[in-house]
Amino acid sequence: MNENIISVKGINKTFKVTSRSKAGLASSIKSVFKTKYKYVEALKDIDFEVKKGEIRGLIGSNGAGKSTLIKTMTGILYPTSGEVNVMGYTPWIDREKYVKNIGALFGQKTQLWWDLPAIDAFSLSKKLYNIPENIFKRNIDFFIEILNIREVVTKPVRQLSLGERMKCEFVNALIHEPELVFLDEPTIGLDIISKDAIRKFIKDVNKEKGTTFILTTHDISDIEDLCSNVTIINKGEKVYDDSFDNLKNYYENKRVIKAQLFEVPDPKKLDLFTVKSLKDLSLEVEVDLNKKNLKEQLYKVLDSFSIHDINISNINIEEVIKQIYAS
Repeated sequence: MNENIISVKGINKTFKVTSRSKAGLASSIKSVFKTKYKYVEALKDIDFEVKKGEIRGLIGSNGAGKSTLIKTMTGILYPTSGEVNVMGYTPWIDREKYVKNIGALFGQKTQLWWDLPAIDAFSLSKKLYNIPENIFKRNIDFFIEILNIREVVTKPVRQLSLGERMKCEFVNALIHEPELVFLDEPTIGLDIISKDAIRKFIKDVNKEKGTTFILTTHDISDIEDLCSNVTIINKGEKVYDDSFDNLKNYYENKRVIKAQLFEVPDPKKLDLFTVKSLKDLSLEVEVDLNKKNLKEQLYKVLDSFSIHDINISNINIEEVIKQIYAS
């Protein structure tokens, strides 16, 4: 069994923030002389582990606590309580040594210079990380080959498309052969072809070099294509931490029956179903194929309501994740 590269145990993070009871100028002036504070729990008793060589998805809505968790694992923040061990380091204590062994890429922030070619940024990283010439050349050749960017890296960054720039960002983040790489929205804004190229690159690097990736994204397609395991954070709490296959098994056995009704349904009959929505005379119910077969459940719907049109569809993974948030 692979060893853990990340171990997070019972971490909590509480922020002290200013609090104003009222909006407006008078309240602003009053707060200068008498500041009130409130405490916000960004992380609540989070536990999880990541195996070496894994590609782990980290999912959560905006404000769920993902960024705080990532910043804690990279050593930018320290928790109010709890432990984080990454490759034997405590990130916020051993930060100087630790950061030499990790890479980070943020989809909306660049580490390249706008007016210089990307190859110059790679050369600077070579000096910063003291990368031997033979290893630097080997890595450059490897990345350029699989990303097909030999001509791209010699152009000023401002002349590159978003997809080309993101490929160069990946090279810069991985040039020093980090064991662990944090990716935040790496495919945001990219077209389908560029997304596919980036995903293939991540899989190739993971396979060839055994690099561990932590991926945060709102694009569920990234998770489906890349991640074996998923951790879901909601309102600072871990609400799911298991394989993506188990998540898929859940929704693959669910169906949604959408029916247009002739008349308002009997509330007692509605209680017999898992009703997703009822608006005017449009009804949606969710059925679980693990309990009964689809044919039997469809007949039950037809027998219970006066229907003039009906449709059956699969429940998608985004809907499952919404249900996990809600639960």
